[in-house]
Amino acid sequence: MVASAKELINTSANRGGNPSAPAESARATSLSPVEKEWKVKIHDRLLTIMDLALIGTIEEGRAREQIRVSGRQLLDQESAPLNVEQRERILQSIEDEVMGLGPLEPLLADSKVADILVNGPDQIYIEKRGRLELTDVRFNDDAHLMNIIDRIVSGVGRRVDESSPMVDARLADGSRVNAIIPPLAIDGPMMSIRRFSVELLGMEDLIEYGSISASAARVLHAVVQGRLNVLISGGTGAGKTTLLNVCSGFIPHNERIVTIEDSAELQLQQPHVVRLETRPPNIEGKGEVTARDLVRNSLRMRPDRIVVGEVRGQEALDMLQAMNTGHDGSLTTVHANTPRDALSRIESMVSMAGISFPTKVLREQISSAIDLVVQVARHEDGRRRLVSIAEINGMEGDVITMSELFKFEREGISEDGGVLGELKPTGIVPGFHRTITARGIDLPIELFGGIPL
Repeated sequence: MVASAKELINTSANRGGNPSAPAESARATSLSPVEKEWKVKIHDRLLTIMDLALIGTIEEGRAREQIRVSGRQLLDQESAPLNVEQRERILQSIEDEVMGLGPLEPLLADSKVADILVNGPDQIYIEKRGRLELTDVRFNDDAHLMNIIDRIVSGVGRRVDESSPMVDARLADGSRVNAIIPPLAIDGPMMSIRRFSVELLGMEDLIEYGSISASAARVLHAVVQGRLNVLISGGTGAGKTTLLNVCSGFIPHNERIVTIEDSAELQLQQPHVVRLETRPPNIEGKGEVTARDLVRNSLRMRPDRIVVGEVRGQEALDMLQAMNTGHDGSLTTVHANTPRDALSRIESMVSMAGISFPTKVLREQISSAIDLVVQVARHEDGRRRLVSIAEINGMEGDVITMSELFKFEREGISEDGGVLGELKPTGIVPGFHRTITARGIDLPIELFGGIPL
């Protein structure tokens, strides 16, 4: 997740805002036409007098100061008809251009910005408090935007060009970046940045923001401690990684955890964590390391827990086998809209591995591997909520049976556009209750409503 994690989850403020209204953070940093002219002039002169190769070798703070001092001198020499505030805006913009990501730097500096969506040089949206806002931030042209994209992807040893027009990368702070350029992007280069959260959330924060009930939070705490295998399901931006991060915090500190991600986002606080990250192929199309490769390798690393940031393909088979062969307490996420859809997605992804299983055998593998499916969703008011906790009971014929333990009951819309509702227990006591309590973990039956199966 990204930006201030609290802003990602608690997005009840600013409901009903105009999605096309310019963001305040962007408006405050835009340059006037006169300022843009002077920026280009001073920037070009700086390039002739400064050794940018040397700038890249010194500490960033010193480099920025050197750029600022030289820029002030050039403005004075040119007798620029600008006031102090205008000069500072120009110098800040030049700093960002040389040292950072140009026009995007003010947005990246705003902790409330969750996503930055660049639809071309003239249209940049951000997500704040769960709402999309159109900014007045602009790139000069397609070439300017491509220069920033190249700077990002080259920084992590990747490339983007006509032969490889799609790329995933990450910024130094861990934010995820996806870029796509022509010929695939018809209207010019585009880029999406999913901000990385520097603020660690706990379950108490989710309860405070109304993203989860205290009872459901206690259940998740118990099932993670009790080494049940948990699948977190949800749509894009629904808060899957945030919840995965929070739940992983319940893993005891004396256990060895191996994490596997496409782009490192998890912020586990335990002392014994091994972090693995996939790698795309190089320019020659070689050297790719997939999530499936890493899941397989992790089994040789003596893990107590395996945490996969997201299952997307063939690695689902290896993940199931790991869960079924003694690696209890594994956690992962999947893109799906309901718990039932999540199981169907896992079934489809296993088929990508090229191994043909009879349908019943495959579903038996799934039902025996996964104990709990936790569903999260982002509602139209922008808030992320846990909407369902379902236990997998087993098989009836060819069908996997499930029992919903908690369900978000929607009650309407408030005057300010917020979704009204509450996550409530359904009254079903899960089959794993006896297993959890037998392991010495306190899990009162009253949390579920107290009605036995």
